[in-house]
Amino acid sequence: MPECTGHAGRFAPTPSGRLHIGNVYAMLAAWLSARACPGGRIALRIEDIDVPRVVPDADRWIMDDLAWLGLDWDGEPVYQSQRGEIYESALRALASRPMPEAAAAVAMAASSDSHESECGRAGIDSTGIGDAGTGPRNAIRGVPLTADAAAAPTAAGLVHDSSLIYPCFCSRAEIRAASAPQEGDGFTVYPGTCRQLLLKNPDEVRGRLAAGAQHSFRIAMPPAQSPLASIAFEDQIFGVQRFDLARDVGDSVVRRSDGLFSYQLAVVVDDLLMGVDDIVRGRDLLRSTALQIWIRRQLLAAGFGVDSMQGFGSVAASGTNHGAVQQPDQNPSAANPRYTHLPLIDDGTGRRLAKRDRDLDMGALRESGANPRQIIGYCAWLLGLREPGDPVPVPMTPDEALKLFRRDGWNDLRTDPTDREIKPDTISHFMDCRDA
Repeated sequence: MPECTGHAGRFAPTPSGRLHIGNVYAMLAAWLSARACPGGRIALRIEDIDVPRVVPDADRWIMDDLAWLGLDWDGEPVYQSQRGEIYESALRALASRPMPEAAAAVAMAASSDSHESECGRAGIDSTGIGDAGTGPRNAIRGVPLTADAAAAPTAAGLVHDSSLIYPCFCSRAEIRAASAPQEGDGFTVYPGTCRQLLLKNPDEVRGRLAAGAQHSFRIAMPPAQSPLASIAFEDQIFGVQRFDLARDVGDSVVRRSDGLFSYQLAVVVDDLLMGVDDIVRGRDLLRSTALQIWIRRQLLAAGFGVDSMQGFGSVAASGTNHGAVQQPDQNPSAANPRYTHLPLIDDGTGRRLAKRDRDLDMGALRESGANPRQIIGYCAWLLGLREPGDPVPVPMTPDEALKLFRRDGWNDLRTDPTDREIKPDTISHFMDCRDA
């Protein structure tokens, strides 16, 4: 592998149940990618912002399983549920940005300007990883996080007809009925109903808000054929990915009607302010990456977090060429991360492995007598990390897997990026290898 230094990755589990073998596969990949470089760090972020999905004690199970497997992390765990104040600040920063139609005109006027804005530098620790015992901190102000993430959304100051953020009154059923079917990655492209309502009849929108109508907030995508319309990035496994934001992504929720901030907003804010520059996750989030790049660029263009970011280099603002492929160099930054999307793990029927597959979760595997080396070895085998001539998984420690990763990297997955299937015969071998 080429020389590298100082990557910052993250584990980002949702505490909705016990980890399963597919989660461990992705977490091992993130750990290997971060630890492969001297000085690499990896944070543990508990993504508990979606309160209805949270299972009591699941965060403790996750940390216990990671420690048992030998997958360590740096610093104290960060909980999204404690970061509501930060997400509120981010939402207001986005609301200060213009609707993409106006931004596109600015970008066209500035397209000949090749220089990029520089991030400011200040003395506040922005990593959110830090030393053990510091706990999660507000990276904007450097104070403990106490805000309630489920506080009711405030429309005041967020709603005007030229803002990047707008209220949406549509129900899920209405959105599904008006939307074209999409791929099976959880995306439904919103047709822009309430965006048009705000542009054509802003008084009606204000009236609904004044009357207390339930609403979410969405971030607008740029129109087709504008200089901002396309997002492209290079993935470490799947190569160049290009998405038309209006057609492939659509205006997306950043705050839900129940007051909870969306995953798409929270993950960008956290990665940015925690200094994460190495993002490893499943290929089902390729399309989400395009949306998250758009959100990240708009936050940076609004100056969000810039005064608390240290040494992250140049930032792509609204006047840059958004259609160009985002290619992090050998030293990616939180403003321009390196992306690796993994093939998914399917069960024997072709379905994506999920927490409903109880017999493959960590609780069941540990109860059955499986040991950490077996599980790490099996996940390393799924990642293509093996010695020549090994047709089946070989038990190993994370450090042993790291030696193979430093030698081979993602070469096997690049050669064959198809989804991995857990077959009964490999599981049988895996469970029969009872070494210490």
